[in-house]
Amino acid sequence: MDLLAQLRGIVGRRHVLTGARTRRFATGYRYGAGEVLAVVRPGTLVEQWRALAACVAADVIVIAQAANTGLTGGSTPDGAYDRPVVLMSVTRIAGIHPIDGGRQVVCLPGATLDRLEQLLAPLGREPHSVIGSSCIGASVIGGVCNNSGGALVRRGPAYTELALYAQVTADGRLTLVNHLGIPLGDDPESILTRAERGGFAPAPTDARASDDRYAAHVRATDADTPARFNADPARLFEASGSAGKVMLFAVRLDTFPRDRETATFYIGTNDPAEFTALRRAMLAPDMPLPISGEYVHRTAFDIADSYGKDTFLAIRTLGTARLPALFALRGWFDRVTRRPHLGDRLLQRLADRLPDHLPPRMRAYRDRFAHHLILKVADDGIAPTRAWLAAHMPDAHVECTAHEAQAAFLHRFAVAGAAVRYRAVHGGEVVALDFALRRNDADWSRDLTGDAAPAVRHALRYGHFFCHVFHHDYVVHADADAAAVEHTIHAALDACGAEYPAEHNVGHLYAAKPALADHYRALDPCNAFNPGIGHTPRTKGWRRG
Repeated sequence: MDLLAQLRGIVGRRHVLTGARTRRFATGYRYGAGEVLAVVRPGTLVEQWRALAACVAADVIVIAQAANTGLTGGSTPDGAYDRPVVLMSVTRIAGIHPIDGGRQVVCLPGATLDRLEQLLAPLGREPHSVIGSSCIGASVIGGVCNNSGGALVRRGPAYTELALYAQVTADGRLTLVNHLGIPLGDDPESILTRAERGGFAPAPTDARASDDRYAAHVRATDADTPARFNADPARLFEASGSAGKVMLFAVRLDTFPRDRETATFYIGTNDPAEFTALRRAMLAPDMPLPISGEYVHRTAFDIADSYGKDTFLAIRTLGTARLPALFALRGWFDRVTRRPHLGDRLLQRLADRLPDHLPPRMRAYRDRFAHHLILKVADDGIAPTRAWLAAHMPDAHVECTAHEAQAAFLHRFAVAGAAVRYRAVHGGEVVALDFALRRNDADWSRDLTGDAAPAVRHALRYGHFFCHVFHHDYVVHADADAAAVEHTIHAALDACGAEYPAEHNVGHLYAAKPALADHYRALDPCNAFNPGIGHTPRTKGWRRG
């Protein structure tokens, strides 16, 4: 029996996609595309295991994919391989099991951050991450695989030492590793059936289910190293930072108490040193850590004002849960019409005709200030934050109403997709970078383009200010060399001691640094899963060319 027939027998004919039907899975959210033999969509963990076993026996490459919301092509094929590729989409397996009264959760492969947040809300708890700067519908497991950091200052990168996963050993055997800290049985199918069913009690463990060291780490504002970045050896552990080099079935994660009271401040300046002083004050040992501090430069504000407006309004009107379906509908429309980006262009025409969506005080700050910060604090941090701002920036901050706070964060969210929409409407290329500056770097607003500046039409600068993790999207003129622009900026980042990527992981855009490449090789000695990630070899057994 050939592999496709086996896979159809395992998951059902309608869940094995071939030909043109694979395109939306095999094309990255922002970057990357390639050919696959098939896309397999298992509906249970046992189906996932059986399909994986069939692929390993057939000696094909397996690329795991959850929500396909990554920005660097890390869960899609790219270029040529020495074996056929099967892409395994796990979005149908979306279970979440609260344990210990919701203090922890066990998340299955297709579980999303949005669904986890909804499930925990009645329990007075929150997940490690909230829907942040880059995408709607992001998966929980995708965050762990990429050590994604997000906007929340107190919680650091997604991290766990407790996972259930499969790997292929050096001698080619497929094995199931249960490091969840939960007794689930002995043979793989029994373990996976119990993991999917839930209702279990965890055994005591000293293993971490979150990065409980990060709060102290981020306060070290005099340190000459970045706070967090993907290749940090301290945060590479089995599933954490694995980037698809094992096949994950479940992860166990901490959750966090919901804050009793919060306040959001919108702050502006034309002097970056003022924000540096604010950051150092907010991260001082005697100050409760803020929830988040999101930076937006005026150019990013302006591009998102126009080219992120429909995203802003859709989230405010429909909430986050319906957004993945709307994005999928837009992709379907483009495929049916065979006109790439037509959906984006039509949505942009509609958005241009809709009423103003931003509050007047945000508009006023846009006109007064080049640099904007959205600062959210909680409980014991509210009063000292008010006092510091009143003493040091009395005429450069407002305490937001609930409406203004929602608008500020939605606008910040819209910034991340605005450059891509601009490209869809006007053409050109987008060079997207995420990087971590040294914690003591006061020159965080430096121009990175150097001699490449004439090639750049717009530079969108934004990021997670207190962690010193920044995102820059450069809209490059259509007749310019985007690769040359990117290399110029990389050289500038190297010169200032930055680490990159910081939280979106290497995908197929960046070269994996030695610690990260060693992590991949240790997890996947046969190079059976997601080969070529981080510019590593694509060949079986990691053979060179």
